[in-house]
Amino acid sequence: MGNAQSPATDQRFIAASRAFSKEDLEDLRSLFASLAVQSQSDGKFISQSVFQVYYGVQGALAARLFQLVSQERKDGMLTFEDLIISKATYERGTRDEVDEFIFKLCDVNGDGALGRDDLESILKSIEQTIFTEEAKGSNSATQNQRMEVFLNSATFSNSKECMSQKDLSTWCCLVPSVRKFLGSLLMPPDPGRPGFQVPKLDYPPDVDSHVLILKEEFAWHIGGALTQQEAESWKLLYHSSIHGLSFNTFLGKISTGEGPTILVIRDKEGYIYGGYASQPWERHSDFYGDMKSFLFQLTPKASIFRPTGANTSIQWCGVGFSSDSIPNGVGFGGKPHHFGLYLSANFDGGHTFSCTTFNSPSLSKLNYITPDVIECWGIQLETGAQNEDNRPGVVKGTVLERFKEDRNMLKLVGLASSSD
Repeated sequence: MGNAQSPATDQRFIAASRAFSKEDLEDLRSLFASLAVQSQSDGKFISQSVFQVYYGVQGALAARLFQLVSQERKDGMLTFEDLIISKATYERGTRDEVDEFIFKLCDVNGDGALGRDDLESILKSIEQTIFTEEAKGSNSATQNQRMEVFLNSATFSNSKECMSQKDLSTWCCLVPSVRKFLGSLLMPPDPGRPGFQVPKLDYPPDVDSHVLILKEEFAWHIGGALTQQEAESWKLLYHSSIHGLSFNTFLGKISTGEGPTILVIRDKEGYIYGGYASQPWERHSDFYGDMKSFLFQLTPKASIFRPTGANTSIQWCGVGFSSDSIPNGVGFGGKPHHFGLYLSANFDGGHTFSCTTFNSPSLSKLNYITPDVIECWGIQLETGAQNEDNRPGVVKGTVLERFKEDRNMLKLVGLASSSD
């Protein structure tokens, strides 16, 4: 029988049950009973088709998940004991236990080796599961390119082009959306499920979506490094093809809000990359910001580069300075004239160097870049979540307006400028 358990399984079930409260177990038993009814199994098991529909996972990854949760019996029957054992390991186990489960999950072929074909199957399942019909309806070349950028950031260090556990962990750090997705497959299928959330891109109706650099899959990738609230809705604040390639216009557009922003650049070499700025773009003579900011690359590799703590050279915004030691423009990481990413105030050039601030490589083919398109998106947070403009004494207006009104804005913020 599908619900017949061996003594070893009984002991595992007893131990796994201790990971849940009495209320949790009752809720899980109610869920199991409901899905078992839909499976027409007289309450004994959940079928693979019902399991897949409920948890909402598509493709080969869904079949592999069912196989693991049903203890790889290959009888097509998932018992209540199976569900409890798997959820206790996958969601409440030690870090090593969770990592081992996810490694086995990624071995979609079940052959004991984690290869490029397994990652292709995972990404295809992700695409089928979370992206819109419009995105999935792209031509095959676009679909292959979308998958390729995530695959390109993976390392296969073992023989026969296979991934080690360390390789997988590194890949998941570079592509945190994948790790969130793989780690939440047995969670209730709610809208805020980690890894399933694709930020809503809000832009004027007269803007053709084809001119936007930030595609749906790129937004999902960046959103994986943010909180659920930060990954809900992003508004287009500036686009060089629409507003002109102007630093002053850029500052005026992005300063209408005080929330975090996402700067995206496509250069003349065709590389796409940028940075997430957790703090507003305001005039400073030195680095400022906090450890929430990060750099990212979108093509030809999709990667996130978080602060390492090696220094506090996070965010840069130079406006109207006459000293060569304080370059005018916006940037992230490194040091003046040798940033991790930098756009000059003329907006006609910039550079990107490897930097210890984010442990990031040069983000483009060349260190010195020529922007082709520049976009900036504003994170739409609930009113009051981050807005402190109602504080007494706070000068309102754009960066340029505040600069004109208050020449005393030239001040240090207590963050040392550290070199690489």
